[in-house]
Amino acid sequence: MERRTFLSKTALATTAASARRVLGANERLRGGVIGSGGRGQYLSGEFKEIGAEIAAVCDVYEPNLQGGLKAASTGARPFDNYKQLLEDKSLDFVIVATPDHWHAQQTIDAVQAGKDVYVEKPMAHTIEEGFRMIRATRQTRRVVQVGTQRRSNDLFMQARRIIEQGDAGEVRLVNSWWVNYAGSLKGRELKGKLDWQQWLGPAPKRELDPVRFFGWYFFFDYSGGMLVGQAAHIVDAINMLMKSSFPSTVTCSGISPNVEGAEIPETASMIIEYPENFLAVFTIGYKAMRYAMFNDQMKQFHGNKARFDVGREAYALYPQSTEIDMKPSVVERRPGSFNASTRSHIRNFLECVRSREDPNATVEMGQWTSVSLCMAIESLRTGKRMVFDPKIQKMKA
Repeated sequence: MERRTFLSKTALATTAASARRVLGANERLRGGVIGSGGRGQYLSGEFKEIGAEIAAVCDVYEPNLQGGLKAASTGARPFDNYKQLLEDKSLDFVIVATPDHWHAQQTIDAVQAGKDVYVEKPMAHTIEEGFRMIRATRQTRRVVQVGTQRRSNDLFMQARRIIEQGDAGEVRLVNSWWVNYAGSLKGRELKGKLDWQQWLGPAPKRELDPVRFFGWYFFFDYSGGMLVGQAAHIVDAINMLMKSSFPSTVTCSGISPNVEGAEIPETASMIIEYPENFLAVFTIGYKAMRYAMFNDQMKQFHGNKARFDVGREAYALYPQSTEIDMKPSVVERRPGSFNASTRSHIRNFLECVRSREDPNATVEMGQWTSVSLCMAIESLRTGKRMVFDPKIQKMKA
């Protein structure tokens, strides 16, 4: 190894070690939450249930900050600037539950401040951001868990084993969908102080708009809509079961938005070609009737021996048959079980904070999915089939 490379790696290791608080075997882990809206408050509660202390809360919207403090541990410190929260050396980890366009920078700043990170999906808003997150995570030797909780779900782990042992045979096509309801984005009012410029952060500057603030999910500057929000879970699950990584090409098409006030269509479909020689199709339909959680999503793995259906809380293997009424040879149904996935995912993360092992959903895995999602959005906006070049880590038409 060259002397310069050796010294660089040694310096990084020393910096990471000095930034890390020494943990006692039974010491309670302390964390902070960045972005304490609905998801941030929910995660705070789940972390507390497992035994972690949520000792700091940051949000730029006063009502969310106050709600986050109520969900956090007693005596949690409030912050309206996440960089000030990261200066607290008593924190072992942070939860990043802000809008998508903030995930990358806040995660990078956190690992460079010596914190481990649980970051919500999708991991990144652009392809370049995702690779920056990987470099920062590996250079600082931090633990970063992406919030794709199916990777810690026992039912999905069982489903992966069924695919691995060849019960479905060779799979060349995966059909998947997520169908449910989304209403208007209008009608919500600001009810407290908001630092709009800080909320915008790396996004283009514009005048304060409550519709964009509350409905950020449906605007390209901050997200990829329900298409990306739900495909982040489904595409990641397909990658998990098929042992796939980066896509070869992605094509995406959608109709005009039908959710009032939205910029991104809520009804769209993406086709992903993988170098492992299979095709994955994902369709979002979020202007439909309301479905129970058990029935709102599906992934069908079409093998040459059987079709393997994997839902949110069930799976079933349908062997090749000439019968009109196909009957599954293997069935697993667990209605109401999915909510435990997040807690399992958090538990895995906290175990890795102590052990320094990689978690179930690493930054590399998060980037495999993020690349597909970013390509889908570019295809949707341009009408072009996008190709990913892994050598230069970029997409092109």
